[in-house]
Amino acid sequence: MRKTIKEILRQGKELAGETVDVKGWVRTRRGNKNVQFVALNDGSSIHNLQIVFDTEKFPEEILKSITTGSSLHVKGKLVESQGAGQSVEVLAEDLEIYGTAPADYPLQKKGHSMEFLREKAHLRPRTNTFGAVLRIRHALAYAVHKFFNDKGFFYFHTPLISSSDCEGAGAQFQVTTLPLSDIPKNEDGSVDYSKDFFGKMASLTVSGQLEGELGATALGLIYTFGPTFRAENSNTPRHLSEFWMIEPEMAFYEIEDNMDLAEEFIKYCVNYVLEHCYDDIKFLNDHFDHELIERLNFVVSNDFVRLPYTEGIKILEESGKKFEFPVHWGVDLASEHERYLVEEHFKKPVILTDYPKEIKAFYMKLNDDGKTVRAMDVLFPKIGEIIGGSQREENYDKLSARINEMGLEGMDWYLDTRKYGTVPHSGFGLGFERLVQFVTGMQNIRDVIPFPRYPKACEY
Repeated sequence: MRKTIKEILRQGKELAGETVDVKGWVRTRRGNKNVQFVALNDGSSIHNLQIVFDTEKFPEEILKSITTGSSLHVKGKLVESQGAGQSVEVLAEDLEIYGTAPADYPLQKKGHSMEFLREKAHLRPRTNTFGAVLRIRHALAYAVHKFFNDKGFFYFHTPLISSSDCEGAGAQFQVTTLPLSDIPKNEDGSVDYSKDFFGKMASLTVSGQLEGELGATALGLIYTFGPTFRAENSNTPRHLSEFWMIEPEMAFYEIEDNMDLAEEFIKYCVNYVLEHCYDDIKFLNDHFDHELIERLNFVVSNDFVRLPYTEGIKILEESGKKFEFPVHWGVDLASEHERYLVEEHFKKPVILTDYPKEIKAFYMKLNDDGKTVRAMDVLFPKIGEIIGGSQREENYDKLSARINEMGLEGMDWYLDTRKYGTVPHSGFGLGFERLVQFVTGMQNIRDVIPFPRYPKACEY
């Protein structure tokens, strides 16, 4: 029966002397006229398994077709390795070549730029770097579900097609079946959406939060974890047009409970990867970001500072540091401001709270000062904001006034949760790719999702 390379390397010398059945792709082949060594990888581990071919049993006309990228099925005896770098190796007895790779196979044994690999996104999961990133991505996704399940949360599926804009900021992808070559119009020249599939304008969702609140006011504790879409024309290393969001919503949680949960959650996820993906983390630490392991341990081992926005602004103004973007009360902080607080001033992760209401979303609970809301942003080294959340406004009159102030329409269903048995409740959102980017140390968010979507890029 076939064993994965991860299983074989984990059991190592315990299996020595046994015949093993392995399948995978060739990373490299080297050797001489007497013996050939093939490094085989099946995706289960960052590590390769060395296959040893005796040239008396496997002549050159067979072995020459084993090129980088070829796929093999090998049976042979597992023995303790004579060379450095691996504990065991396979002495090949039977060989089946599933598929060869010609000389123009793009992923040869040499350094490739991230830009080049983005152009080969259909092949880049086969590289050591992206294999490591994708295994870590899987582990983080599993950790998300395990954390919330173990705490009694319900996984709540919110719609991908929506008629509401959660943030009130536009930049949505429209969903329509109207013929683009002959769009029906009203007498005033506007689009007649009554002729469209849903009878109204619909878009891909930017967030499942509002619908998540509906779930929380029935089930108590819920979380969403699904794809979201934003049509911003942004080409920064921090933005994607299609990305995954984790959005817990909790009835009877106030802002302090929300902060406690966010800190516990993110520490759990980081710690889970350190425990279960250490080989992949170490590879990325050794080859890309030499401070990665130190930074991950830094997050897990430090209590997060909790700091009101007003105090944060004062610290920034008095820092004497020349920022690219000026700092004053009422401004939305840029990444450079957030990172200064975390990396230079406190040298700890920071949860910034109580932002001016003008720079935050309509659904956030107004503080007694009438100027600030019970918002909370979790700030991390190297990345700035990684979580954004708040206590939600549960007062019907205050929320209704804010909705009217912002000119939002069609929100009666949302207001009903404040009309019928309203309760204090809170929630936050975590962009999953931001988390993967932080945990892997990758410099560009396009390199932590298998097939990135961004302006002018929609391949595969």
